[in-house]
Amino acid sequence: MFPTFLWKAELTPELHEPINGAIMRALDRSGAPLAELKPGESWQSDHGLHNLNPLRDFVDCVNAAAAIVLDSLKFGPRGVRITGCWANVNAPGAGHPVHSHPNNYLSGVYYVRTRPGADTINFHDPRPQAGIIRPPVRELTAENTDQVVVRVTDGTMLMFPAWLPHSVDANHSDRPRISLGFNVMFAAYAERMGRPSWTAGRRQG
Repeated sequence: MFPTFLWKAELTPELHEPINGAIMRALDRSGAPLAELKPGESWQSDHGLHNLNPLRDFVDCVNAAAAIVLDSLKFGPRGVRITGCWANVNAPGAGHPVHSHPNNYLSGVYYVRTRPGADTINFHDPRPQAGIIRPPVRELTAENTDQVVVRVTDGTMLMFPAWLPHSVDANHSDRPRISLGFNVMFAAYAERMGRPSWTAGRRQG
């Protein structure tokens, strides 16, 4: 009942290698501390990377992915807009606590640099009631777990509801983990979808 979707795509090397190269060059030009972070430190860029010309191919991939996700859910209208896109650089030992992304419909992560020990993301059960009683678990199953761990590689793109809590474990590799986070919202939400769902003049009760 009431499933929560997670959409995952693995971009081919022909696609992700030039995209990742463009991302790394853009971050280098922006002064991102790609090698200067101390163990346990993290860095985030500003939220406007989707406006950069060199990242147009990446933006096209996000828009295409969002259209596929919404079409698979049988939702409309199709028009969407990226509301924010930012880089995450996690030095060895750095992670990210549980959080969600309010005021958006979809959120996503694209992985630029991963390696063993820095190649997972955790998704947490969003139902607060489910944690009120926690009996001992003899064996973890899809029905009794409160966390799902998803493995990723360079070129992986994930998309999920913006309200879904997620976290990142500490980087256990010896090099920085680099990813791009992004949010997507329906374009012109106030004009198209923000109106009352009831019909004027209809009698209630």
